[in-house]
Amino acid sequence: MTTNSIQKQRLAWRSAFFLLFILAPPLDILRFDLTQNHLILFGFPWTLGMSAFQEGTIGAMEMGLQMLFRLFLPLALLLTLGVYIAWKWGRLYCGWLCPHFSVVEMINSLMRRAHGKLSIWEKNPLPDVQRDGTQIQPNKRWWFVTIVAVLFFSFLWAVALLTYLLPPKEIYSNLITASLTRNQFIFIGVGTLLLTIEFTFARHLFCRFGCALGLFQSLIWMGNKKAMVVAYDRKRAKVCVDCDASCEHACPMRLKPRSIKRRMFTCTQCMQCIAACDATQQAASGSGLLKMLEDQCALDVSTRDFGFKPEVPQACFSKENAGKRKCCH
Repeated sequence: MTTNSIQKQRLAWRSAFFLLFILAPPLDILRFDLTQNHLILFGFPWTLGMSAFQEGTIGAMEMGLQMLFRLFLPLALLLTLGVYIAWKWGRLYCGWLCPHFSVVEMINSLMRRAHGKLSIWEKNPLPDVQRDGTQIQPNKRWWFVTIVAVLFFSFLWAVALLTYLLPPKEIYSNLITASLTRNQFIFIGVGTLLLTIEFTFARHLFCRFGCALGLFQSLIWMGNKKAMVVAYDRKRAKVCVDCDASCEHACPMRLKPRSIKRRMFTCTQCMQCIAACDATQQAASGSGLLKMLEDQCALDVSTRDFGFKPEVPQACFSKENAGKRKCCH
């Protein structure tokens, strides 16, 4: 599978999950209804039996079983699955599903069109024409589109979050008729304001340093030296000398993909750096210098640090192993 097809596949997954994030409450797929004080899952109430126990209609044993099967076991299974995915593939959820990161990438691209930089904090603009074929001429007119997008998605996120807590039909009806209650108006107003600030000034900085779920995945991923990681073919570094760092320009988290794993702590496995490198080297050498590797081959990236030799020789980029992620030794 080519890197371009992978990016199209990733876009499809991100778009589908973003729609699910917005539509899950109104479709009663998943939400917590504060008015009924219980979870709703696939249209059915998901209760723990507290009310029935207090009313005396069920005993302590039945109450304990409901707590076990409806709370502790689902949480344990969900946590186990999350830990396993992070252990094997890192922040895969962030790069392929997260509805917040989808907005981050979109606003990054809009800001680049507006002033040549993915963030207002970056000192230097990116090249208008890159070696990977990317050509973007900054135009201040894109600022209007950027601001509208920030406001729209901030408002959409605030409304969506509220529908996870209150009946969606009521919220959307009150929005259409401009009859929001005081608390609803405050929630949506404050949420939109905070998200506007975050989407405008923080975005990937929040993903790197403020997202608890992201940091949780990164910490687990760092503990596994054989986890999937972006690897750099150092033996062919000569063909990378005159490159304009297109891989770094492509990274939405503003990381340096040719570095060691420790410095790629918040990598989202989006593979945009690999796509940029492949496009850059296609005419020059036929193949890129970046590749996703795992198992034994990942040790080279995970252990290389401050002059220490890697535990495994760099042999996973050989032609006979093209397209393989696992170790070739």
